[in-house]
Amino acid sequence: MTLRAATLDDLEAIMALERASFPTDAWSTAMMREELASPHGWYVVVDEGGRLTGYAGLRAVRGARDADVQTITIAEAARGRGRGRMLLTALLDEAARRDVHDVFLEVRADNPVAQGLYLSEGFAEVGRRPRYYQPDDVDAIVMRLDLRAWAARRIEATASAAPSGADVPHEAGRAGVAGASPVAAPRAAATTTGKGWC
Repeated sequence: MTLRAATLDDLEAIMALERASFPTDAWSTAMMREELASPHGWYVVVDEGGRLTGYAGLRAVRGARDADVQTITIAEAARGRGRGRMLLTALLDEAARRDVHDVFLEVRADNPVAQGLYLSEGFAEVGRRPRYYQPDDVDAIVMRLDLRAWAARRIEATASAAPSGADVPHEAGRAGVAGASPVAAPRAAATTTGKGWC
């Protein structure tokens, strides 16, 4: 299993997962292509032996204090094995590298698994968007994460798990330093909704 940056060559496989996971409100191929090509976007995929089993995207305008998790999707057969958390962590690490302070997302009110993942990483509900997901008339729960606090918790957890006298891994230290400040990034378009299926 490999976690790697998404490319436009992954578009067809990403769209197959998108349509399978979000049959009523899948993004269009054109929207996804635009997301993958955007300098403000950062997408990663889970590649298992040449088969794409998950993808996730972050929108983080360079120099902004806020970022948005655009989507996290795992193939149904691969859910429940930690891949959603791995993708979320990769997005948050990238947001920290871009000096983001706060990360926002919307999650369907009828998706308790995704809500549980976000809560376990420190996201908190800050609002609701009634009937946001159409045509299903499902509310969106808006959540926010203090990225600097998240990065500090990761460094602390890594340090406490390290054997006495061992160095803290460089990746954890980098996230702590970079997690200094983000700016609210504008949404790509009114039809581009954050969503997730972990």
